[in-house]
Amino acid sequence: MKTIYLLRSIWLGCALLLIATSSTLAQKNKASREERKVREATYYFTEGVKYDILEDYEKALALFEKSLESDPDNAAAHYKIASILSRQGILDDALSHANQAIELNPDNKYYYLTKAEILTQQSNFEGAAQVYETLIDRLDKTDDYLFDLAALYLYQQNFDQSIEAYNRIEQKYGLLPEVVVAKQRIYLQQNKLDKAIEEGERLIEAMPGESDYVIALAEIFISNGKDQEAIPYLEELLEMAPDNPEAELLLAKIYQNQGNDAEAEKHMGAAFTNPNLNLKLKLELVAKYIQELPDPETEQLLTTLTDNILESHPDEAEAYILKGDFMNAIDSARQARNYYLQSLNYDETNFDVWQNMLTIEFQTLQETDSVVKHSEQALELFPNQAIVYFYNGAAHAALQNFDEAAYSLDQARRLSNNRELTLYCNIYLGDVYNGLEQYEKSEEAYEAVLKADPSNDYVLNNYSYFLALRQEKLPYAKQLSTRLLELNPNNANYLDTHGWVLYMLGEYKQARKYIERALEQGASSGEVVEHYGDILFKLGEVDEAVQQWMKAKGMDDASELIDKKIADRKLYE
Repeated sequence: MKTIYLLRSIWLGCALLLIATSSTLAQKNKASREERKVREATYYFTEGVKYDILEDYEKALALFEKSLESDPDNAAAHYKIASILSRQGILDDALSHANQAIELNPDNKYYYLTKAEILTQQSNFEGAAQVYETLIDRLDKTDDYLFDLAALYLYQQNFDQSIEAYNRIEQKYGLLPEVVVAKQRIYLQQNKLDKAIEEGERLIEAMPGESDYVIALAEIFISNGKDQEAIPYLEELLEMAPDNPEAELLLAKIYQNQGNDAEAEKHMGAAFTNPNLNLKLKLELVAKYIQELPDPETEQLLTTLTDNILESHPDEAEAYILKGDFMNAIDSARQARNYYLQSLNYDETNFDVWQNMLTIEFQTLQETDSVVKHSEQALELFPNQAIVYFYNGAAHAALQNFDEAAYSLDQARRLSNNRELTLYCNIYLGDVYNGLEQYEKSEEAYEAVLKADPSNDYVLNNYSYFLALRQEKLPYAKQLSTRLLELNPNNANYLDTHGWVLYMLGEYKQARKYIERALEQGASSGEVVEHYGDILFKLGEVDEAVQQWMKAKGMDDASELIDKKIADRKLYE
């Protein structure tokens, strides 16, 4: 019996030992699994951060999600996922993760900032503002975000709350100029002019040496019809800083509004002779005045102001350009050209100046030699500008330098992407190639013009006349000159052209009719009178023909054969 009892006792002890050992092992295994999950979560999170830095967001997102599988309460992983999804535009899921991050760790400001950014992307500005409110109230050292909060309220046009946010900023940081300016803008939007003025006065009082704040307040007065109230501030500023051109300009504007031109000009002159006033601002102001021309008072003021600018900025190309623009606006073309030319001494890279100068020289002054010279200078700087080649070619054409003209005009046509410029290139090329006796190219150019502009008087006249002179394609020449007269039935030159075409066709009676009509309409060139004599000769009226030839001899444009015709009483062609 003792033996049996002993065996039972041994067995019971072993069983209790096994139970105790098994419980300890289970606890150890559980702890080991939890540690392993933490390690896995940390590993995946660290790897995710690495790929996030490398901007491989897909891999980073997958790793952060695996980190959450191992540790669902990892606030940082939720935050990182929210950031990536926000960048990808998956905003609802991003917001869900941002909320979980804040719930798990409500003391991390970056989680709030991410949530606010997501809500802003969703145009939920009210919600974003509430997030900033919570962040600022809950966490220390977050007052800087009051600026973002104020901006959000302002964006929602929630002006009162925006002002409240700016007031909280001032309570924290004291008076800040940028905050005062922001509050002024809000008050002006609310039509609370007195409040805006009060803010400006507060800023001036706090910082009496800052002229910009006086100028800003004066501009508020002026833009709201309170010119007179701005004057004391501006005059006081000029007493402290007599060299302030902005104050002078504002006083000039006030006196101009009041009709006090003498005071306005005095202050305007003081501003414009001041080299401290930004030249760009001067140019902008004068450009506005130029738009008011023609006006005698404005013209006199501009004369003074542009002279003042040249006096205070004698080495600035823009000052001479402005003077040139003014002179051009009042039709003083030669002076305008001279000022443009002077500007090039200081800056030759301004293409508009070259173009303006060439246009004046070619179209208004008709100084073809100058056009050739200056266009060649311009082409060295701007070798791909079609208009410069055009002016060069047109000037050479006027000088009958036909080879040079043909080259430049062809270059202009090749480079041109402007329909009108291409048209003019072809007009000139028609004449130039005719002068070079390259008649096929001449006709191609004329036909290109008529295709684009079938009623082009100049080409209809020249084309038909040159064909008549060469006695080529006379029926077509008659067709062209007929169209020309249909468009201009009383033009003396065009009547002469049509008459001469008829003469070449042997239709002398009809030719006489049109030549006589040309003379009735005032044609007075030797060429027309000589044509009349030639027609009369063909009609057998020799004495009358000689009389017309003798008359033509004393006029311009008669042919070299006129003396021989008179002496021999015979027609030479």
